[in-house]
Amino acid sequence: MNNSRILAYAAIGFAIFITILSATFIVKETEQVIITQFGKPVGSAIVTSGMHFKVPFIQKANSFERRFLEWNGDPNQVPTKDKRFIWVDAYARWRIHDPLLFFQRVRDERGAQSRLDDILDGETRNAIAKHNLVEVIRSTNRESQADEELTVTEGDSLLTKIQYGREKVTRSIIAVAAPRTLELGIELLDLRFKRINYVEEVQRKIYERMISERKRIAEKYRSEGQGEASRIIGDRERDLKKVQSEAYKTAQEIIGKADAEATTIYASAYNRSPESREFYRFIKTMETYKTTLSDKDWLVLSTKGDFFGYLQSQNAR
Repeated sequence: MNNSRILAYAAIGFAIFITILSATFIVKETEQVIITQFGKPVGSAIVTSGMHFKVPFIQKANSFERRFLEWNGDPNQVPTKDKRFIWVDAYARWRIHDPLLFFQRVRDERGAQSRLDDILDGETRNAIAKHNLVEVIRSTNRESQADEELTVTEGDSLLTKIQYGREKVTRSIIAVAAPRTLELGIELLDLRFKRINYVEEVQRKIYERMISERKRIAEKYRSEGQGEASRIIGDRERDLKKVQSEAYKTAQEIIGKADAEATTIYASAYNRSPESREFYRFIKTMETYKTTLSDKDWLVLSTKGDFFGYLQSQNAR
């Protein structure tokens, strides 16, 4: 009998414990809770942290994040206003603004991510389709750091002035999407473009254009280098000929002065006395013999000529 009472009391105590455990729940500082009864929300959201109570077994506590949540969109191929096809990969940050409305419209975070995919992807596509590519890529009209040698043709976005820019484009997406997300109990905090890239076909054309542009610049540099080399070689040849001409002129002037001095000395010696004139004539004749006669030479000379005079005198001796 006593054992039966003990078992009954134990069962009652366990039931009471389970009932109390089912009737209480703890709300963390990072959470907010909606109480539902048979799947329908009861009362307003509980956002105060601490222990709270509910009807056991009938009511259920549904917890939701109070912190910022992330949305990562899938890369989508989107055409711009100027018919450039690009891949756009965006991300956003959001939070649950109205837990009760959030629960009624999307139930949980998984449902919220699905609805955000529809809203944000669609508004991103619409915003990009309304702007040229340069507006999506650039944020300001800062001075371009591009090579000065690059050719900028009409319609090229390299140096085109922008009116909106990436920042305003993303702000416009938020402005349109935020009211739609508020209807789901979601506050859209921010949206950014993670990556923007050309589709493969456009990338190939752009790379080919970049290669041809760089080849053109390289060819221009080579042409300028060859022209400069020809100019340097021409200047060198001109300077060399100038130096040689001046050297030849100087040498001829020195030779002329030397010849003049030698002539003056010869004339002075020749006019000094008869013996000097005779000695001078003898020396010059000997030099002439040395330069004009050899062992194999035959000369036919008149005995009365001056050139034969000293030979005749030598034979007479």
